[in-house]
Amino acid sequence: MSMPFYVSPEQLMKDRADFARKGIARGRSVVAVQYADGVLFVSENPSQALHKVSEIYDRIAFAAVGRYNEFENLRIAGVRLADMRGYAYDRRDVTGRGLANAYAQTLGTIFSSGGEKPYEVELFVAEIGDEVAGDQLYRLTYDGQVADEHGFAVMGGAADVVATYLKERYEPGLSLAAAVRLAVAALGHSQNEKGEGGDRVIPIGDLEVAVLDRTRVQPRKFRRIRPPILGDLLGARGPEQPDEPEPEDGAGGSLPSAPVADDPSDPTDTVSGPVPPLEHPLTGEPHTAPPVAPPVAPPVAPPAE
Repeated sequence: MSMPFYVSPEQLMKDRADFARKGIARGRSVVAVQYADGVLFVSENPSQALHKVSEIYDRIAFAAVGRYNEFENLRIAGVRLADMRGYAYDRRDVTGRGLANAYAQTLGTIFSSGGEKPYEVELFVAEIGDEVAGDQLYRLTYDGQVADEHGFAVMGGAADVVATYLKERYEPGLSLAAAVRLAVAALGHSQNEKGEGGDRVIPIGDLEVAVLDRTRVQPRKFRRIRPPILGDLLGARGPEQPDEPEPEDGAGGSLPSAPVADDPSDPTDTVSGPVPPLEHPLTGEPHTAPPVAPPVAPPVAPPAE
């Protein structure tokens, strides 16, 4: 009888954690920034249909990174839980802390169980209050740990590089435009293999931006910022794509360009100006139209005999 294969609990948890972290790191980062009027979420997401940032309830928003099918199941479960609690008790009983605790229990149970793989997701749960002091931002990891964040938070992708950029430049009480510019610049900041920093301009169409805005008069404070408004908030950022090089000939030099007219009235100009009349090839006299041959009468058929 063969002995069963044994793996220590420490090694098993380490392998599961490494598996989840690698899956999360393959995604693009999500940035959450607290500004003067609420909480801002920015993510690089080329898809216009699969959202990373969504609404959960009146004052609660949800953001995630990782495997889409897994965090989408968590989002739907959170919406159902919030709706049921708000319907059975009161809308004020639906809180971000209660939702974060429910997510933490679910993620922790899945991670510690040996029957299925851990979820490759990280989550943000944010809630805004009537004042800045009442805003809450929670970050949940793949193993169910909950962290209460303040000011800003980053998850997924090159989270360490983006967080370092934000830490050096973030200030409390930013306006919405300043917070959007800071978050987008942080997402575009990256490092190469040598550790040298380099910035890139992310196209507006590849950005997903949403806010929890306490200044809205509607009970629902969640709002998406569409590209036209996002372009006004970002302002001039430089070219989104590198300039195309000028065409070159086979010898490596630039192709010659057509001469440009300095004086439109110059008849010798090769680009613009009056064109001299045509001359007859034999007499040399000018003419404006080629000669036309006289009409030829059609042949008459002989009378039939």
